[in-house]
Amino acid sequence: MNPSTLKAQAPDLYRVKFATTHGDFVVEVHRAWAPLGADRFYNLVVNNFFTDAAFFRYVPDFIVQFGLPADPAIGRVWQTANIKDDPGGKHSNTRGTVTFATAGPNTRTTQFFINFNDKNVFLDSQGFTPFGTVVSGMNVVEGLYSGYGEKPDQGAITTQGKAYIDKNFPKLDSIKSATIVEAPAGKKK
Repeated sequence: MNPSTLKAQAPDLYRVKFATTHGDFVVEVHRAWAPLGADRFYNLVVNNFFTDAAFFRYVPDFIVQFGLPADPAIGRVWQTANIKDDPGGKHSNTRGTVTFATAGPNTRTTQFFINFNDKNVFLDSQGFTPFGTVVSGMNVVEGLYSGYGEKPDQGAITTQGKAYIDKNFPKLDSIKSATIVEAPAGKKK
């Protein structure tokens, strides 16, 4: 995958069905909330980026994180494919919202987290701008394997991919597929 070629503009509203090893959930993305983030997410989904990616970080009552690819060659390519931050204020980091993880200003790449509660609104002022929300299957998200907490090493996942996860953290849930699905009738696309 070549990050510079994945520049399609996302629809104004779209849904993504995640089929995981624990069950399915659906994320509704609102491009108006964070256009750059919504576009990046759309391009990753359309190009099967998430296949076999693990939910590698689980902090109870806070977030679950994903977005490091199973293939280390892809991880290396995307590691520095940063996009600029979207301005905040359209939506807060409340329960079920999906947001980019960052390493500071303008460092968003391919990592995302799903908020577990409404107390995460403090993230709004730190530049974490939600672009979507889980509209079905939040119980699946909350039920993802949490026993390893924050132990999986993100650098090792990037360089070794699925092999590192399978060897060291075999109970982690992962994404079988992520596909664009139609928004419900009556919703603006």
